[in-house]
Amino acid sequence: MQEHDISFVRAQMVIAQEAPLRERGLVRWLRVNLFASTTDTILTVIGLLFVVWLLPPFIQWAFINATWVGPDRSVCATIAQGGTQPDGWSGACWAFVNAKFEQFMYGRYTISERWRVNVTAIMFVVLLVPLLIPRVPYKVLNAILFFGVFPILAYFLLVGGVLTLPYVPTTLWGGLLVTMVLSFVGISVSLPLGVALALGRRSQMPVVKLLCVIFIEVVRGVPLVTVLFMASVMLPLFMPAGFTFDRLVRALVGVALFASAYMAEVVRGGLQAIPKGQYEGADSLGLSYWQKMGLIVLPQALKLVIPGIVNTFIGLFKDTSLVYIIGMFDLLGIVRQNFSDPNWASPQTPMSGLLFAGFVFWLFCFGMSRYSIYMERRLDTGHRS
Repeated sequence: MQEHDISFVRAQMVIAQEAPLRERGLVRWLRVNLFASTTDTILTVIGLLFVVWLLPPFIQWAFINATWVGPDRSVCATIAQGGTQPDGWSGACWAFVNAKFEQFMYGRYTISERWRVNVTAIMFVVLLVPLLIPRVPYKVLNAILFFGVFPILAYFLLVGGVLTLPYVPTTLWGGLLVTMVLSFVGISVSLPLGVALALGRRSQMPVVKLLCVIFIEVVRGVPLVTVLFMASVMLPLFMPAGFTFDRLVRALVGVALFASAYMAEVVRGGLQAIPKGQYEGADSLGLSYWQKMGLIVLPQALKLVIPGIVNTFIGLFKDTSLVYIIGMFDLLGIVRQNFSDPNWASPQTPMSGLLFAGFVFWLFCFGMSRYSIYMERRLDTGHRS
């Protein structure tokens, strides 16, 4: 019986074909993220119905019926033609936000000197952005300028009283300026101090460990309002007669210490998550305690707790609004203070002002959150627990 050779060798490669429609593009994203299961589909439909119910009235109020410019409350107290609102008033009063915008940014800072705040903000952005971009070189020099030189220059620029700069007392500061100052100092101090407290709590020296434990537990056991009151009212009592701290400095101390206690527990969680073999490996190499912590343990621990660190930063940024109770006016405080202005008293003024303040807070918090996710992905080594 004659055998036939049925083997075949293809002379050309098969032309690549596109993946099925359900496995690529928008269709795949919708299928994976919104309609992956029956439960996901039900929740997606409920969410879409909620958006359809909420979004049109909000757009009508915030944009279509909104008042954007005007000299006083009269432009915001106009009955919307054909409006169906129960109170008969028009949409959002963005004219109030527009008229008070500079106060929301600077507080009562001297008008002719507000260029100093703008210069400080530009310096802040110019130094911060390269520090956040991994590929930009000279990180050490950048960090020294940002955390060492910039605070000194910012202090002399904002406070003045040197060279030809007029003195501007901190009692005139307010708005976003105070929010940013409190946040920057709180974040810059809380991370290194929190790391030190976390290491002290795990120390083998009983006195150091006891002091760190007492500080952390006492501060975490009271609300920030209490810490601010203590820093503002009780701290001067421990100072020599005739010596006092600026009220803003007291708030900075209270916020920084409060955030440090929470940061210490976040960092301690990262330290406990490091396998014991890492410590033993560092000891076997003959590394000192500080070499072991600085080169082996802390880099791994801080990478593990990036979400917790950024969460503490976000909480700190929002908690700055509590300084309102000790007579300081951050962004939210200055917005609320302007509600009492009779020239702008209307039913839409409070909602418009609070929505503006909330949007500003959301922008900063969302930015920190997204950068946290970016750093997690960049530092991810592929290990999964």
